[in-house]
Parts: sequence; structure tokens; C-alpha cells
Amino acid sequence: MNLSKNGAVVPFSALALLALSFLSPLPTRAATPVRVSKAFERSQDLGRINSNKELNLTVVLALHNQAGFDKAVEALYEPGSPTFHKWFTAADFARYAPTEAEFETVKAELVNHGFKVVSTSKNRLSLRVHGTIGSAESAFQTEIHTLQYQNRTFDAPRTEPRLTGAAGALIRGVSGLDRHTTTPAYSIARNLKSGTLASKKVLTATPNFDPLSTITGTALSAPQEFSYLSYGGALPHAFYYGSGYDTNPNLVVSFTPQELESHYGLTNLIAQGYDGTGQTIALVEGYGYDAALDDANTAATIFGLPQLTLGTTFNTVYPEGPPVLENAADLTGWTEEIALDIQSAHSIAPGANILVVASAGQDNEDQIASLVYIFENGVANVASSSWENDYEFLAGPVEAEAFSAVLEYGAASGISYQFSSGDAGDEGLGPVGDLGIPSDSPYAVAVGGTTILNDVRTGGQQVAGWGNNATYIALGGPADPPFELGFLGGAGGGESIYFAKPSWQKKLPGTGRQSPDVSALADPYTGFAIVFTDAGTQYWQPGIGGTSLASPIFTSIWAIADQYAGWPLGMASIPVSTLKKGQITDVIPNTDLIWSDPHGNIYDSSGNTPYSADSLFTGLLYSQTQFPSAVWPFDSEDAAVLSFGTDSSLTVTQGWDNVTGYGEPNGLPFIQGVTGQTTGAPLVTRVP
Repeated sequence: MNLSKNGAVVPFSALALLALSFLSPLPTRAATPVRVSKAFERSQDLGRINSNKELNLTVVLALHNQAGFDKAVEALYEPGSPTFHKWFTAADFARYAPTEAEFETVKAELVNHGFKVVSTSKNRLSLRVHGTIGSAESAFQTEIHTLQYQNRTFDAPRTEPRLTGAAGALIRGVSGLDRHTTTPAYSIARNLKSGTLASKKVLTATPNFDPLSTITGTALSAPQEFSYLSYGGALPHAFYYGSGYDTNPNLVVSFTPQELESHYGLTNLIAQGYDGTGQTIALVEGYGYDAALDDANTAATIFGLPQLTLGTTFNTVYPEGPPVLENAADLTGWTEEIALDIQSAHSIAPGANILVVASAGQDNEDQIASLVYIFENGVANVASSSWENDYEFLAGPVEAEAFSAVLEYGAASGISYQFSSGDAGDEGLGPVGDLGIPSDSPYAVAVGGTTILNDVRTGGQQVAGWGNNATYIALGGPADPPFELGFLGGAGGGESIYFAKPSWQKKLPGTGRQSPDVSALADPYTGFAIVFTDAGTQYWQPGIGGTSLASPIFTSIWAIADQYAGWPLGMASIPVSTLKKGQITDVIPNTDLIWSDPHGNIYDSSGNTPYSADSLFTGLLYSQTQFPSAVWPFDSEDAAVLSFGTDSSLTVTQGWDNVTGYGEPNGLPFIQGVTGQTTGAPLVTRVP
């Protein structure tokens, strides 16, 4: 991969798909290998799929000297190594590639079972084929069934797939037999009483409408009393004292780009020119949508950011060709996702180029094609994927390995692939086996989530891990007793059941790969505002978040780090794991705001019952006992207490934790820590 010293990418075409390995000397999988999806144990089997249904597969060939390849990749990330940051070229990959005869053996076996070859990699590492379910079952000696888990339906092979004939020994993996739909990982704040989204507005509906007048970065009020009385003076009466959340009904808590730049310590760096100039941020999306650039520039105008220009600072590519349905993104929720990714990335690194890499579909195999396109064509050194394919307990190891193989090639090429860690906490399963694919890979950078709150005493900010619960304290009068609404959402994380803990996580608990690695803002109740177009109408949507927001934020900061270094730093998770105190903001259990947490008393016929913040969430807290919360008044008669930092069984602790990883980036100290440089590379002037 040829790269100029300033980090600008010169495309190359000789890279190929997949390899299935992990940072040496650790084993490929966790201690107890699982070769068949656990989904059959947990899901309803709806039966075999119609054999005439069509599908695409990416078939991965085994490398020669896999152990040597693993060690070579590891050496790229070892300071002091002769190959430190000397990223793989096409010739480097070729040394490990299968022979022509091996490649032809695999291709012939697939063609013999009715597959047609769609594309092949130049180094014979993989090939992509199109055929039917019947062809796949015949070729890989398995049955493919449709399964249902809660509201999810997906396909999975009933037994471990193995290609027939001599070709079977030449295969390392296959993607597309496990057919899961990748879904956007964004969340939107909702009014808990009405269930409506937070103040979505048509931009052109009101003359002189000022979107900035609808948002605030101040979530919490000073402590005050909240009283809820029954009609006619009857009991019960309820009195609570503490901070209020979003007490102005005309405002939605959402940060501006400038507020986020300040929070992450980037304001001075950006002012100096370290704003991502010369870097390209690739955003891996489903479908794409035509109004994305217009929406991004409308948001840029609102927020005072530079405009993006088609063909230079903004582009969209379709590795598989454009989608069949022009409005597919609107129908599937990808429009808001794409808008969020573009606009948040542009907010944090306003000088970077934005490249949307849009798939024609949203199956796992479609997204692998997009991930491959990035490293095979050398289009970017940083990439964000704000989606998850599915959770490990539903997806099989063959699928997990296929994704991880792509990501190892990216790591060898000097690319950092970021992925959202998920928005549903531990999925109710506890912290083992709930990781999303592909953020579970040791070669993915898993980005967890945080909440940003104002400190009403100091005027500064406090950060908590993202996790919201809510309890009603009034509904048409005092709720006696208060009743819990439950878990509203929180960052994903935990321990992999498929992948062993990589060497750079040796000090962390457990035996499997731990997630996430880092974190950024994700809480929609302290969220971000975007502009998006749906069915020809342009909307302003504040209160949007999820780890879909966290991933592009961190990716953009990593692009600035690459610019500062003057050279691609590669996969972010390894240098992040080596940072010292002060170079990254450790998110710890929040005690500074607990003094303002709501507490109170309910007076009824039985007497006086006191309630502390903890007692309002007794059935929801698991092990997280130190967290901020606030009264959210919907009107004079209805209110809930909203908690922050209460993320299912996942728990924020000092140091690394399974909600926020090692923490949030901390501006210049973070940049200097990961680059090892006290001064930045010479600035590059953007070419118009």
C-alpha cells in the first residue's frame, strides 16, 4: 500500500479478501471452540429454506504459513520492531497467498455445484460467487434453515459447513451461509409519556425557523422541589427534591459540533489546522441516499461548518452497484443512519474527506464486500461502521471469522475499522456471548458509549457510561408506589465466546476478547441533532444517539491522529490500550452528581415512605450503584426519574470496563499519546 508521508491515500488494487487469524501468539478462538451457531439452541426453527432462493457467498482460501502471517501482522504494531508501521503492500500479501492450482481447485468445485463466479481477488485469497440455497447446501454439505429469535429472523447452516472434495482442505471460511441483516445502531430520545420522537420538525415548515433555538447542551437543572398532589387534597402526596432533566419543554438536549469539539479537547487542534485535512473517513452504510450531501451541507450551514463538495470532499461509491430500490434507505432506517454518520464525522473532523461506501443490500455478505472494497482499493485509513450484524449467541463462528478475516487484512494495511458496540446493553444475557459481530473481532475497534452531563455545581461536565432506565413518579397525580418503566438502552460490551483475548488485553479479566476498546457520546438523551430527507421532505431531528454516534466521533478523532502523525497509525485499539493516565479520560462511577439525585417522600394513608435515588430503581440496577439521575417533568401531572450510567449488567469501573472500554479521547494528550509525538506533522493545504 503506497501512502504519502502526509497520510493521503494512493489507491492500490492488489489486495484481497479475508484471512482468519488473530494477533499471535494467541489461539484463533476461545478455549472451547464452537463450530455451529448457538442460534438453534435459542431460536425457533422455521424449517429449511426454499432451495431455489438465491444468495451470494464469499469463499476464503487458506493462507500458506498462517502463523508467519499472524506474526508479521503483530510486528507491525510493536514499537521497536523493524517493520513497525510498515504496512503491507500487495507483494507482502502475495507471499502468503494460495497457489494458482489451489485457487482453481476451489473455483472448479464451486462451479461444479452450480455457482457462478462474481469476482475474484488478485492474490487468489478469495472469490465471490452467486448461486442458490440448493447449491450452497450441496457444496457445503449442510442444511440452511430460517430461525426466529424474538423479532429477528435470519438463516443459519444446521451443521458445520465444509466444501466437498479436495477443495474442502483449502478453505478457511465462508461468508453468506449465515444470513443476518445488518441494522443501524442509532437511538432517538423519546417522550416517555407519548412515545413520540424528540421534536422532529420539517425544516421548511415554519418561516424563520432557527433549529439552534430548539436544542441545549445543558441537561440538568439546579436541584429543586417537584410536588405531585392528588385532586381535592386527598392522599397520596409526593414531594421530590433534586435536579431536573430537560425542564424546558421547548428544548431538546443535543450538543452542537463546537460543544463536542470542546468536550474532546479538539478546539485548539482544529484551529491550528489539525482538522482531518488530507485524510479520508470511510463510512460503511446500507443503500445510500441521494440527498445525503444536501442534508450534510444544510446541517453544516446551521452549525457553521465548511461545506462539503461532491467529487472532492464528499463521494459515494457502490461496490456492488446501486440498490434496486431507490428509496431502500428510507424504508429500512438507513437514511437517518447515513445522515448521522456523515454529519457527526464532519463535525469532529471538518477538514476530512467523507466517503460513503454503500452496499446494495444489508446482509452480512453485502457489508463484507464494502469492508473489503476499502482495503483492496486503498481509499481510506479510517472507517466507521455504525451497525451490528448480530449477536454472537445468534450468529455462527463461520460468520464471525469471515468478518474478522477482513479486518485483519485491514490491520495489516494500516486501516483502523471502528464498529458500534451496540445499543441494547447485554441483551439480557449477561456480559458473556452478547457481543455484536463484527465488533467482537480482535481486529475491530469496538466503540462503546457515554453520557455527557453538565455539573450544576461547577459549570463543568461529567461523563457517565451510557445506560438509561426510567421510573414513573407521577402519572395523572403521584405514583404510589413509583413504578419502573425499565431499561431504555445502553452501550453493548462484554466477553466473546468465539475469540480469545488478544495479547494487548492480557491484563483484562476473562479469557475471551473483551469489548469495547474506547467510547464516545452515545446517549440520545444527551445527544446530537441531524438533518435528513425522507420521501422528499427535509427534517431537523435532535436527540439522536446510540453507538452509531460514538463510532464516527471516535473515527474522526483517529483521522486527526493520523494527520498529526503524518502517517497511518493503523488499528486504534492497540495504541489506545497502552495510554497512560491523563492521555485518555477514564470514565468512572459518577459520584460528583449523586448529591443532586432525586429523593423524596410519599405521604399516604399508611404514613410517610421515603425514597432515595437507588430505591427508585431497585429492580433495574444490577451492580451499578453510583449514578446520576434527574426528574423529567412531562407536564404538571406527569413525570419520571431518568437515570444515567445504568447499563444492564454491564458496569462502569475504574480503568477498562465493558461499557466504555479504556475511556474517551482527551484531545492533545490523547493524540500525542497514540502517536508518540509532541509536535504534529507539517500541515497540508487542501487542494480545491
